[in-house]
Amino acid sequence: MAQYDLAVVGAGIVGLAHALAAARRGLRVVVIDRDAQANGASIRNFGLVVVSGQEPGISRSRAERSRAIWLDLAAEAGLDVLHRGKLVVARRPEALSVLQAFAATPDGDDCALLSPADVTARLPALHGAEIAGGLYSPHELRVESCEVLPKLTAFLAEQMGVEFRFGVAVTAIEPGRVVTSAGPVHAVKVAVCPGDDLTSLFPERIGQYGVRRCKLQMLRLADPGFQLGAALVSDLSLLRYEGYALLPEAAALRRRLESEQADELANGVHLIVTQSADGSLVIGDSHHYGTTPDPFGSEEVDRLILREFARLFPAAQRTVTARWTGTYSSARHAAFRDAPHEDIRLVMVTSGTGASTGFALGEETVAELFG
Repeated sequence: MAQYDLAVVGAGIVGLAHALAAARRGLRVVVIDRDAQANGASIRNFGLVVVSGQEPGISRSRAERSRAIWLDLAAEAGLDVLHRGKLVVARRPEALSVLQAFAATPDGDDCALLSPADVTARLPALHGAEIAGGLYSPHELRVESCEVLPKLTAFLAEQMGVEFRFGVAVTAIEPGRVVTSAGPVHAVKVAVCPGDDLTSLFPERIGQYGVRRCKLQMLRLADPGFQLGAALVSDLSLLRYEGYALLPEAAALRRRLESEQADELANGVHLIVTQSADGSLVIGDSHHYGTTPDPFGSEEVDRLILREFARLFPAAQRTVTARWTGTYSSARHAAFRDAPHEDIRLVMVTSGTGASTGFALGEETVAELFG
């Protein structure tokens, strides 16, 4: 009978992060997932590892550590980093005030404030947009999630000795044993990383954290004929990242956006733009919350996202080649780790930052379980 040191339930980025941390300690690891491959939030996102803008404290620290691990894996596992850095474009003076305040904090030390001319010099495609200034962060990384997850899984299996059991449902967790649809799996410790599955395992414990689901909408645009060089965000995004939104200067920006872009705020729309290796752009997104959000994309929400894109890129073509929705777990805190038993941990990222903070969370959990 096989005996594992750690069983990980869930093969999304948070589950893989736990498997990596354990395998690097020389532990025997098995990962169990009900799907044939990762199919949830881990591959339906921007592939953007965000550091600047994370809430100061543990979230920022986790993002910094996770970024370092991503860079290690880029070399070890052949993961492609498509571009680095983040350009924050302020369209309004109020947004620029937020960026100036952020740059004056310790977390903004390595970032550069930009004049309107500096912004368009970095990205000439912004010519014609109304720009008050900007900020450049050197920390962000961009990967193609739907390509990186399979590569990382293969690396863990082939180079790190991690065993994967896909297409297997976990029905119960007991100390030392994981009950599955394919029979029991015996493991000394268990890490449950359920993504946005709120009911299959430990629903009563998940419920204590007030977790619900967030539905997002995203689009892919055909190659616009220019190179970004870095991820891009703008005014609306400053209200969604606590590292900016918690600054006192954000209050004035919020008031102006409430009067000028109430529809965007009501639908949780902000603008992130990243670029894929083929030149196409991934843009989004929106945020709607519920225990079970409906699965349908809204044409009106897509219109709001595309309209915000057009404000920054007035001359760019906007040919949509793909649309999709995704869901992730959401709660007041960015993430939590719960202990149903001394040998079991329930780990959830509840802020859409799995790619940004998951590797650090994995290390923390493995250290907690194994000392």
